Amino acid sequence: MSTNQQPTNNKNNDEEVDLGSLFVIIGKGFFNFFNFIGNIFKEIFHIIISTLIFLKGNSIKIGIATSIGLIAGVVLEVNKGKIYTSDLLVEPNFKSARQLYKNVNYYNDLVQQKDTIGLQNVFFLDKETAGSLKEFKIEPIINNNDIINAYNDFILEVDTATVSSFTFDEFKNSFIDLDYKIHKINVIAQKNDVFEKLDEVILSSVFKNKYFNRVKEFSDENLNRTDSLLRQNLVQLDTLRRVYMQVMLSEANRQSNGTNIDLGGSKETTNELEIFEMNRELNLELTDVVSEKFNKYDVINVVSNFPPIGYEVKGVTKNAAFQLSVLGVLLMIVILVFLKANKYLDNYKK
Repeated sequence: MSTNQQPTNNKNNDEEVDLGSLFVIIGKGFFNFFNFIGNIFKEIFHIIISTLIFLKGNSIKIGIATSIGLIAGVVLEVNKGKIYTSDLLVEPNFKSARQLYKNVNYYNDLVQQKDTIGLQNVFFLDKETAGSLKEFKIEPIINNNDIINAYNDFILEVDTATVSSFTFDEFKNSFIDLDYKIHKINVIAQKNDVFEKLDEVILSSVFKNKYFNRVKEFSDENLNRTDSLLRQNLVQLDTLRRVYMQVMLSEANRQSNGTNIDLGGSKETTNELEIFEMNRELNLELTDVVSEKFNKYDVINVVSNFPPIGYEVKGVTKNAAFQLSVLGVLLMIVILVFLKANKYLDNYKK
């Protein structure tokens, strides 16, 4: 009797040992995990306290740097007077965005070089007005729909093999600022009434480009030809539809005089639906052509002109006093950290 129970007792003991070991392992795992999390919080707390101690120990130096930056910023802000800005929104056609960016950057180079005479000659301004110009810059209006629409056009233009080897993510990564549809030209000046005199020159610098004019003429010729052809096709299709309806009416009148049963009605209905579908497709194509003619009427479409009067640049972050104060604080902290690191390295060598 006791012989039979001994193996069972041993088995139960083994299972209890295994379960006990498992619980010990799980307990150690939880302990190590929470210990790891605790160490992370300890390190974060240590860094925060060390930073506060550093700032407290150097508060006088940091305060002096902030004051110097604040005073310099106030002086600079008072001397430069009020600053005004204005935006011009454009939609370049025929891949003229690159030339537009190049021209705007050229204008900004003239400003940075303080070439007042060059600005006078380019924009036909007097010396005082030309000297009031402070910055030109251009950037795209980021719109993800532009990427999606461009990818759809890309799919329609290339073969299936090319599309399968060029994913949307790859196409998106290759999309650059010049590929967006709408672009913003921003000008900053010390006079608020100068902006209205700039847009004509900025746009004409691209309008007068012979290459883009030739491309536009070629595009206009193709669009006009396609427009005319589609309208002729619609007229011919409408004539065909009227003739077809007359034939159907004649057949219906002739059959109504006899006792024959017409079994061909489904075929006539099919032909009528085909004519309707062709008419619909031609109208859709014509709509696309008319829309493209409208969008490509000029080398550059103006979405929004410079307003006659610019708006004043305001805001704390754009104030020179704030900017130089922050710069003074950051510069002083960098110097103090550098000195402390240099002292630590000297002691480390010893």
